[in-house]
Amino acid sequence: MENFTYTNIFDTKGIEYLIIIAFFALLIPFWIMLNKQSVIAKKIHKTWDVLTANILRIPQGLFFSKNHTWAYLEKSGIAKVGLDDLLLQIVGQMKISNLKNTGEMIKKGDLLTEIDQNGKSLRIYSPISGEIMNSNSIIAEDPGILNEDPYEKGWIYNIKPSNWVSETKSCYLADEATGWFRKELDRFKDFLAVSFGKYSSEPSMIVFQEGGELRSNPLSELQDEIWEDFQKEFLN
Repeated sequence: MENFTYTNIFDTKGIEYLIIIAFFALLIPFWIMLNKQSVIAKKIHKTWDVLTANILRIPQGLFFSKNHTWAYLEKSGIAKVGLDDLLLQIVGQMKISNLKNTGEMIKKGDLLTEIDQNGKSLRIYSPISGEIMNSNSIIAEDPGILNEDPYEKGWIYNIKPSNWVSETKSCYLADEATGWFRKELDRFKDFLAVSFGKYSSEPSMIVFQEGGELRSNPLSELQDEIWEDFQKEFLN
């Protein structure tokens, strides 16, 4: 034991080294956890920013028209009418204009309203015939409701239908509607491919993610000519 020497770490820098080691022992797992959360957040954000059939809201009790409107008959006999989620996901934030007045009569296929976005517009046609009972005042005050809650708070008209049974036979309901939306999304992708062939040499990165995935609201950044083609060749 003659060569043994005792060193008190509290009298040297040893305690400082232990503190530093302990600090890094706690910091590294914390940093790893934060990094994982950041990666997860990025993946979630990327998922939200991609337009796929899986994110579409498709209530099973609504009648969906081929012009991307919907109708729902309430117990009172009055039908609510609005825009479907695929159209809203394609276009993005918008405003409603050219609304009908209470008491006006409308036929299936007549101009129902128009949606506007930064000077570009689309005409929307009625899925049913009947009398306009009233329009939704909430969407005039807060247009964002259209995109946030299209089937509850974001309806556009209450209409008293005049030919509900026969006119809704051509609409899609429940599982049939789900399948139709998937086909419509594929048809929209085909539409974009043709449009880019006409107006641009290659697809815009505004519209597609890396890997070719379709971004949400792809129409919002595209030129007037593509909006016009979308009206004629897709909505109509």
